[in-house]
Amino acid sequence: MVTPTSTTPPRIELHRGGDRMKTRIPWLDSKHSFSFGEHYDPDNTHHGLLLVNNEDVVLPGEGFDTHPHRDMEIVTWVLGGSLVHQDSLGHNGVIYPGLAQRMSAGTGIMHSEKNDSWRLDGRTHDEPVHFVQMWVVPDEPGVDPGYQQLEIDDELARGDLVTVASGLPRYRDRTAIAINSSHAAMHVARMTAESSGITLPEAPYLHVFVARGEVDVEGLGTLSQGDAVRLTRSGGQSIRPHGDAEVLVWEMHARLGGG
Repeated sequence: MVTPTSTTPPRIELHRGGDRMKTRIPWLDSKHSFSFGEHYDPDNTHHGLLLVNNEDVVLPGEGFDTHPHRDMEIVTWVLGGSLVHQDSLGHNGVIYPGLAQRMSAGTGIMHSEKNDSWRLDGRTHDEPVHFVQMWVVPDEPGVDPGYQQLEIDDELARGDLVTVASGLPRYRDRTAIAINSSHAAMHVARMTAESSGITLPEAPYLHVFVARGEVDVEGLGTLSQGDAVRLTRSGGQSIRPHGDAEVLVWEMHARLGGG
């Protein structure tokens, strides 16, 4: 159930990257911002509409074999290397830094994600792929499954907060890819030492994740890679980089659950 309004009081929570739950197997290093799989914390299941924020590193030639999803909007953002997506709708392609990608699971979809781009482009490599995968709840269950991707590297080069994926009407004219959630938008800022920084939008729920580098967040101090801030009924804070840095910001105007 998606609830558009909230009586939750204003709150800012800092979550350090080192405190995240972890899955480590020979080919995968995965860090979970929220409960995921066998890692369950009843007090850490979601924020707003965001249920999953996994930071993954996958070794060459390895990855996630074909598996199902249903009734979820899944956004994948690659930070380094390349990830091959293949699904039961016939989509296949290589996701790389600067390419926005969304999969709507809807009534059901099967897909795989592998670090084996040479199978498509013929160029063997030995580089791990580093990416963040995020899941948000759609407005309604049972929509048709779908897939979308778009190159937005030029927009990111400006150092501003770029809307990468959104269902919010306010971003209809400047959204890279659409998601089936009219209460959520995901933004990215790729900054350098010369960047003036960004200002967070105001929203009932914000999730700010430092994907690369270090930044100063107004009122909180320095955040490093893997750190996150969860804001409730807040916004307007400035973020300034320490050298090269990249932040992912989910702006949400509803929450999962009633009340």
